[in-house]
Amino acid sequence: MADRLAERSAMRRHRSWRAVVAVVLVLAMLGGAGWVVGWSDLLALERSDVTVTGEGSTVDPDAVRAVAEASAGTPLLRVDTAAMRDEILQMRGVKDVTVTRSWPQGLDVVLTARVPVAAVPDDGRYVLLDAEGVRVGSRKKAPAKLPAVSVPLDEESAGSLRAALAVVSALPPDLASEVEQVSAQTQDDVETVLRDGVTVRWGGQGSLELKLEVVRTLREVAPDAGVIDVSSPELPVTR
Repeated sequence: MADRLAERSAMRRHRSWRAVVAVVLVLAMLGGAGWVVGWSDLLALERSDVTVTGEGSTVDPDAVRAVAEASAGTPLLRVDTAAMRDEILQMRGVKDVTVTRSWPQGLDVVLTARVPVAAVPDDGRYVLLDAEGVRVGSRKKAPAKLPAVSVPLDEESAGSLRAALAVVSALPPDLASEVEQVSAQTQDDVETVLRDGVTVRWGGQGSLELKLEVVRTLREVAPDAGVIDVSSPELPVTR
């Protein structure tokens, strides 16, 4: 009996040691894996594995890439993608951006660029604005495909400018391409002049979907009209 008890006790000690050794090995493996992922150069960011997409025409992709590549050599797990995103969002022309790790050694930077919808004359140049009124660039001449908005870039005219941009950005591509000039004395007095000389009086930025439908219809049924007034879309006027 004593021999059997001693044997059982030895077996329990053996199992205990095996369990301890197993735990130590697992911890060592986890520690090694953590070191490889978070501290070694094996999974460090490589410049060649940085991709930048969606830059459009208003964002400098080289500047964006420079921000991302500044973290080259840093283990991918430790790259501060949140801080990188904040820095890129400060760049002109960037509306939104997502930065995601692309294992084992890359970053994917996907940009949403601001799209200019109008050109506003200012100090001998034309400032390009997106639908939210954010400046995305400037040119010596107004781009041929963008309407020129004759509303001053000052605080007093901010409401008028917002209304004008709202109208322009709501236009479908076929009609937007026909707009040559946009004006707004007040936020309820937006007018567009089309390339064929037709003036469309939109009024304010309310009920734009209905106004667009009325304009399309009147362009078809009254092709000789020089003025289309849809400021009250339920009672449009042409002449």
